[in-house]
Amino acid sequence: MYELTTVGIDLAKDVIAVCVLDIHGAIVERRVLRREAFERWAAQLAPSNVAMEACGSAHHWGRWFAARGHTARLIAAEFVVPFRKGGKNDGADAEAIAIAARQPTMRFVPIKTVDQQAILAWHAVREGWKKERTALLNRVRGLVAEFGIVIGRSSDKFLNALPTLVEDPRLPDPIHALLLEVREEFTSLHARLARCDAQIAAHARNTSVAKRASELLGVGPVTSSALAATVPDAKVFRNGRQFGAWLGLTPRQHSSGGRTRLGRITENSVNK
Repeated sequence: MYELTTVGIDLAKDVIAVCVLDIHGAIVERRVLRREAFERWAAQLAPSNVAMEACGSAHHWGRWFAARGHTARLIAAEFVVPFRKGGKNDGADAEAIAIAARQPTMRFVPIKTVDQQAILAWHAVREGWKKERTALLNRVRGLVAEFGIVIGRSSDKFLNALPTLVEDPRLPDPIHALLLEVREEFTSLHARLARCDAQIAAHARNTSVAKRASELLGVGPVTSSALAATVPDAKVFRNGRQFGAWLGLTPRQHSSGGRTRLGRITENSVNK
């Protein structure tokens, strides 16, 4: 019987690919399982180093495996790419994840807690509703502009103009009825965003990390709450420069042959 040490898992909503390596790094098992079958298979797995890409549901599975005695590791997707051989498919991804997890210099993503993911869900929905509000505003501004009415770009200007627009004689009755629907939708979106802001502000007030972050100049409740929820353990960063690089606030390098070439600032962490 082989002694397994590393399990690479390529997660998906319905079908999950698995690649199992022994202590020498040789592949001893490959599987492609439906979600229910995967959970039954994983429940019988001996304690191992279990590695997954840091993608949707990865933090859930990381907690699931950790609770069952495994060492769960999450790897940023771009760190897995160099270890993929040939074309991209679920099996090749699982193998690449397993091989990447065995590298002594590999950087892993800390697994978030349930509470951290819960508040991040509020942040994500808030951003979605903000985009919906902006899209609706721009759409309706363009529609009324077809009738010769131009409104300022901000949502406040648009909301202030709506009461008069619904009775503006320059607009036909069907547009008046449409604007009543739009006003109702805007009011609903504003109320939802206000509830999101209240939930996030409460988290910022009641979380020690967020409270310390909010003492920094220019850091408000939204930023401090997002920081506390996104970074499970700030000790993984040796200094502020490394943290800035993780956030994407430093240029991406394309250096070779002793010549330094710096690209654009990414503004997007590979480890989130």
